Amino acid sequence: MFDKKTVLTGVKPTGTPHLGNYLGAIMPAIEMGNKAENHYMFIADYHAINAEKDPLVLKQKIKEVACTYLALGLNPNHSVFYRQSDIPEILEITTILYAYTPKGFMNKAHAYKACVDKNREAGKPDDDGINMGLYTYPTLMAADILSFDTDIVPVGKDQVQHVEIARDIAGAINAHYGKDLLHLPEYYLKENVEIVPGVDGRKMSKSYGNIIPLFDDDKTIKKAVFSVVTDSRPMDEPKDPESVMVYEIYKAIATPEQLKEMADGLREGRLGYGHVKNMLLDAIINEIKEPREKYNYYMAHYEEVEAMLQEGAAKARPVAQQTLKRLKDAVFGK
Repeated sequence: MFDKKTVLTGVKPTGTPHLGNYLGAIMPAIEMGNKAENHYMFIADYHAINAEKDPLVLKQKIKEVACTYLALGLNPNHSVFYRQSDIPEILEITTILYAYTPKGFMNKAHAYKACVDKNREAGKPDDDGINMGLYTYPTLMAADILSFDTDIVPVGKDQVQHVEIARDIAGAINAHYGKDLLHLPEYYLKENVEIVPGVDGRKMSKSYGNIIPLFDDDKTIKKAVFSVVTDSRPMDEPKDPESVMVYEIYKAIATPEQLKEMADGLREGRLGYGHVKNMLLDAIINEIKEPREKYNYYMAHYEEVEAMLQEGAAKARPVAQQTLKRLKDAVFGK
């Protein structure tokens, strides 16, 4: 599907990754990028400032997400890896897109509507705490996509709207000027996305405080694993594996053989909760051993990562410049 296609993936810097990020988003993005003929992978730092205003915190988050993707196998020799803010053409393109973006698109955007709903539930004015960056988020996202003649944007269900808005804006501009100035992107809906439960049974999320960290030391990871919710049934009581939260998390990372061993042990009353938590811990430590070493290396030698990002920007900018030139020639007359 991705042969001879340009695929674009963006990631917001939101802090140190956890097991759910790794299995549900990071690895699928890297694997998809490796299959594409052209892959643009960017750190969405302009999007991040809508919520994060502390420059020191933001800088650290950008550093962490860059090192994470490289440690987990992103190949900067294949993927064009860059920071959004290093491509100034994206902002010029965004400004042009504004003139062709109906305000109604922004009113119906999921992120904006969610904030309005939250304000209403709290008895606050609809737009309390909502900045223009959040409100116009979909147009900047459209520029991210359209700047690079993107064919495919892999998304989850809640992000389909972004690609549809980008496509609608591009279509309106192309129709207005009677020529294909912008490439119309398609979304690729990631089916069977791995939803990893957190230690409390809800979806693993930093906002819930229920994560198993990815690159912390063994002691911290063990503490998280052993906090996974269990009941008071004794070891020798047979248990349905599907009723055991440790097993549900284990499914996301274990081999079929490992999974069968845990399932059989639970059904037969041979494994207690302490045993299965140690099995989960061992699987996680084994899975992240090499990536964690790479992550720590990149964090300690960030100048190497910075050089990769600059190299990526140098590859990305000429493509965005061509897109901008096409638009400006049409809008202002060649």
